[in-house]
Amino acid sequence: MSIRIGILGYGNLGRGVECAIKQNPDMELAAVFTRREPASVSILTEGAAVCGISQIENWKGKIDVMILCGGSATDLPEQTPEYAKYFNVVDSFDTHAKIPEHFAKVEQAAKANGTVGIISVGWDPGMFSLNRIYANAILPEGKDYTFWGKGVSQGHSDAIRRVPGVKNAKQYTIPVDDALKAVRAGQNPELTTRQKHTRECFVVLEEGADPGKVEEEIKTMPNYFADYDTTVHFISEEELFENHSGIPHGGFVIRSGKTGWEQENNHVIEYSLKLDSNPEFTASVIVAYARAAYRLSKEGQSGCKTVFDIAPAYLSAKSGEELRKNFL
Repeated sequence: MSIRIGILGYGNLGRGVECAIKQNPDMELAAVFTRREPASVSILTEGAAVCGISQIENWKGKIDVMILCGGSATDLPEQTPEYAKYFNVVDSFDTHAKIPEHFAKVEQAAKANGTVGIISVGWDPGMFSLNRIYANAILPEGKDYTFWGKGVSQGHSDAIRRVPGVKNAKQYTIPVDDALKAVRAGQNPELTTRQKHTRECFVVLEEGADPGKVEEEIKTMPNYFADYDTTVHFISEEELFENHSGIPHGGFVIRSGKTGWEQENNHVIEYSLKLDSNPEFTASVIVAYARAAYRLSKEGQSGCKTVFDIAPAYLSAKSGEELRKNFL
């Protein structure tokens, strides 16, 4: 029997989940749930329902895993513990500092209702997190480095668009090449925030806006740009759509460590991603973990899980025998 998937939220991530389900023959899309008028939402999957969010509880027992595609700021902190009362759920909550708090709420709801909730699934947190924990376990004497980019930061782009005088904008996070080379060489440098990444902004101004004032407000924005070397380019809206319409991203997780009685030998572990579409790759990770949620639920497990708690075999559609034969 196919694993019946529900999608809550049909933006970039929700559409990515729908595409990923198509590539997994043991899954089927049962329904998409939206806060918009359902008749206005056109999906790609024939036969799948499109429903208002108010109908979601009526699908209890008809959906094996509900994938929550909302934002981490306001949607997921409320939605994940709420819908864990009715379904096994997976989310991509990515506010790192608040993950312990989010975990506790989902754990309480899922345990009380006998469901499985897997949180903070994607590439960071997610795949990068796994590689950090593997590398730390293998090389306990060492240092961790994470570089993001070159890629579009959706949160930082949104922050620019909120600046008065800005009509539209895209922001790229870019690793500093010299810092990356030093880490890869095993030099274990001490790096400040400014030394690790730069930020490059492409901005379309509103009619009559003062470019100097807009640039100053962007570069001095706390928590976003003030701690980075930031370059601002003013371009036309046509150029923005022509050259900056994609959502690429990626990055590197590196651990440099030492082994030997006198720590005489150096080692570097590196995991990297280069993504044409940040949301589509994130969606593909989430769908694999939806399979894990389904299997854990079938085993009678409940409560909140993270990527740290789930064995790799639970992610794959292949049998244990196939995995041992082809991948071990």
